[in-house]
Amino acid sequence: MASTVSFDIPREVLHASRMTEDELRCELALHLFEEDKLSFGKARELSGMSVWDFQQLLGSRGIPVHYDVESYENDRETLKQLGRI
Repeated sequence: MASTVSFDIPREVLHASRMTEDELRCELALHLFEEDKLSFGKARELSGMSVWDFQQLLGSRGIPVHYDVESYENDRETLKQLGRI
């Protein structure tokens, strides 16, 4: 069951930021991803961007994707258990 949460941003704040609602949503997604509060998938979903576009945006901002050696090894083990490698 999908649901959404809304919150109000005063127009003055939006105007002062010189951003659109979509741009502000994207900035929030980037920040939460960078702070490790959202996964790549959830941050991308919040941004409303495609996987490729969100990854390009991260790169253009110098924000690394959170994928370390431990994550890689965990993914390899999972793929082995699933019989995919």
